[in-house]
Amino acid sequence: MNPPKFTTLGCRLNAYETEAMKELSQQAGLTDAVIVNTCAVTAEAVRKARQEIRKLRRENPNARLIVTGCAAQTEPQTFAEMAEVDAVIGNTEKMRPETWEGMAADFIGETEAVQVDDIMSVTETAGHLIDGFGTRSRAYVQVQNGCDHRCTFCIIPYGRGNSRSVPAGVVVDQIKRLVDRGYNEVVLTGVDLTSWGADLPASPKLGDLLMRILKLVPDLPRLRISSIDSIEVDENLMQAIATESRLMPHLHLSLQHGDDLILKRMKRRHLRDDAIRFTEEARRLRPEITFGADIIAGFPTETEAHFENSLKLVTDCDLTWLHVFPYSKREGTPAARIPQQVNGKVIKQRAARLREAGDAQVARHLAAQLGKTHHILMENPHMGRTEQFTEVTFANAQPEGQIVTAAITGVRDQQLVA
Repeated sequence: MNPPKFTTLGCRLNAYETEAMKELSQQAGLTDAVIVNTCAVTAEAVRKARQEIRKLRRENPNARLIVTGCAAQTEPQTFAEMAEVDAVIGNTEKMRPETWEGMAADFIGETEAVQVDDIMSVTETAGHLIDGFGTRSRAYVQVQNGCDHRCTFCIIPYGRGNSRSVPAGVVVDQIKRLVDRGYNEVVLTGVDLTSWGADLPASPKLGDLLMRILKLVPDLPRLRISSIDSIEVDENLMQAIATESRLMPHLHLSLQHGDDLILKRMKRRHLRDDAIRFTEEARRLRPEITFGADIIAGFPTETEAHFENSLKLVTDCDLTWLHVFPYSKREGTPAARIPQQVNGKVIKQRAARLREAGDAQVARHLAAQLGKTHHILMENPHMGRTEQFTEVTFANAQPEGQIVTAAITGVRDQQLVA
């Protein structure tokens, strides 16, 4: 009787939820099973999930193979029809103890092979908080799930449902426990993090949550937030950027494009100048802040002039860490129905040019750190990250999980050297 094996595809939130499933399946007594937690963000992600499932079946011919995650939620039949798959469960079901109890008890076919309910009917997210997911140095805390917006390229709301928030008191209590266990950095995660609080009494904002955490958990050395939508940033979040040194000076922005017409066709809520104004104001408040960003290359109808605006946005916003996504048609989204799809070869070329621009920005950032002193959170004995999330390598071993102070002496392979 072997413990279940887990494979996680996609985002940090999926990785967080895999940890929750490990606990739930262990409590249920599930054995001899392989669980694949899938991603649906692109058509390529679904294709990779199918490849991974076939590989795992070959490697585990006698195990029960269970598929879950966003791709299972949005395309349950795609996986149910695979001969390698024994069961498909949705994103809501994977967080329920009774689901795993049923899987553990059923090896005689009594449990439904496909358990995927309407994700849009889910109104709460909580109950599967994990104390200590991450490295020994950094823990991740899910505070929000789902998304109320309907960007024309995105399938994720149909995999995650509408936005739901974890109450502030629950979040604070969990972070206190993490600090008590020795974690020096906590990262808040969610699908649409800046929508946190809209469904809670009095509709608090993300900035309110940050200020509450920093006030009520004074022993937390570092607080970090994952991807945000800059147009939804509230006054308290800006105040935290300006005044709270324990809030790390690194923000990852969901920008997606740099041309106003394409942004409108994407059904984004910001324009190009909004993004530039936000980064300028944040940098005025916190001069050392760095920005990452998601940018899509080759959205339908994108001309060379439209693309040039995205390319120019990299320097106009002084972005450092780019996540470049070649546009991928997702059936079921409005963008997939737009007649003027961009040629695949052109999309790849434009994505490569964006990545080159990103590499140049990273090189510029690294060069500017030479001679500076940083407080570095060690992820392993020889590598840690600065407050701006830049990797730093050490020749001599450092205490893992601790924050060390060191001067930057060099640059090597997109890393700083101390």
